[in-house]
Amino acid sequence: MTEIDAMTAAIISGAETGRRPAIAPTGSPVLDVVIPVYNEETDLEPCIRRLHAYLVEQFPYPFRITVADNASTDGTLRVAERLGREFDDVEVRHLEEKGRGRALRAVWSTSDAPVLAYMDVDLSTDLAALGPLVAPLLSGHSDLAIGSRLARGARVVRGPKREFISRCYNLILRGTLAARFSDAQCGFKAIRADVAERLLPHIQDTGWFFDTELLVLAQKAGLRIHEVPVDWVDDPDSSVNIVATATADLKGIARLAKATMTGRIRISGLREQLGRAPIQVRAPGVAPSLVRQLVRFAAVGVASTVAYLVLFLLLRTFTGAQVANFVALLVTAIGNTALNRRLTFGIRGKEGAGLHQFQGLIVFGLGLALTSGALALLHMMTAPGLPLETAVLVLANLAATVLRFLLLRGWVFRRRPATEMES
Repeated sequence: MTEIDAMTAAIISGAETGRRPAIAPTGSPVLDVVIPVYNEETDLEPCIRRLHAYLVEQFPYPFRITVADNASTDGTLRVAERLGREFDDVEVRHLEEKGRGRALRAVWSTSDAPVLAYMDVDLSTDLAALGPLVAPLLSGHSDLAIGSRLARGARVVRGPKREFISRCYNLILRGTLAARFSDAQCGFKAIRADVAERLLPHIQDTGWFFDTELLVLAQKAGLRIHEVPVDWVDDPDSSVNIVATATADLKGIARLAKATMTGRIRISGLREQLGRAPIQVRAPGVAPSLVRQLVRFAAVGVASTVAYLVLFLLLRTFTGAQVANFVALLVTAIGNTALNRRLTFGIRGKEGAGLHQFQGLIVFGLGLALTSGALALLHMMTAPGLPLETAVLVLANLAATVLRFLLLRGWVFRRRPATEMES
């Protein structure tokens, strides 16, 4: 199948599945490819001629190439304007300040094309990946698409230093921002214009970190990011300052992590704007995300059990087993309910928190009855020492934990149908 056939099939597929395909107004381009440049008078002309020839031959819809000049001090703007006069579908935007992110924001926020893309002027990425990059956006199946040098199937030629830095950077993103995309900084990306309109106001960076910030916010907002393995050959004459870029990226990671943790960026509001709220399972009796809830409940349970044992052992040194068990269980139950409410079942805000704690205390009472009953039965059978008491309580707490999860999921934090909530 040719790229033309593939893109046409993608649009048809999107229409058949109910996703809105990218449709441009009459006379407008379907795709706008931005080339951000700064002092690239040598590389700009061969880049534009090669890209233009490729799009004319391979892309079956109207397109535009936009050269975004970032305050170049050489002849870059002059070359760009000459190319703009030669080709009707090449436009030039001149910015008075530097910054790749600033250039992309300026062009993307004013473009009339439904699909927006950008690529670096060195064309390190093989243009054969352009069709697979934009096809899922044209069909409406995906919201963003990125070229990846680290995805399976990619073929990359570059030095060990750049390879090491790239892989370390993406590992840092996974560890600090829980990124699930494989390559943040490949200069080969595309986005739907309606998605860009909502994401761009939340992005602060104007330089190289712009890509990462865009992708992290897109992922947290629940958008679908399509990855395309690319053939990529490093440009040995690249003018990018690796040390300065890496430093700026690390500062950007710290800023973005703080913004998402403190709630300065309202991810829930962004999800609502984009219509990407978590999928609600409508099958009767089937609650969503069971595996994820089990994992998070188990993590909260481990922390609660450790806290419970510490409190019980401390209290047991100057009070009886039943009193120590009651106090330790009560304190940890309150904390457990609050943590499970936020982390396991994803309920935010103060609305309903009091009712949830009240219901949680009822669940606590059942757990107390189970553990206290186990203690009473143990003391009826023998005169146990502290190690045996502790072992019995651990087993009783495991049983209480299973009961607690079932009640929290099926009663306390049960997601009620919309009709029930409205009545």
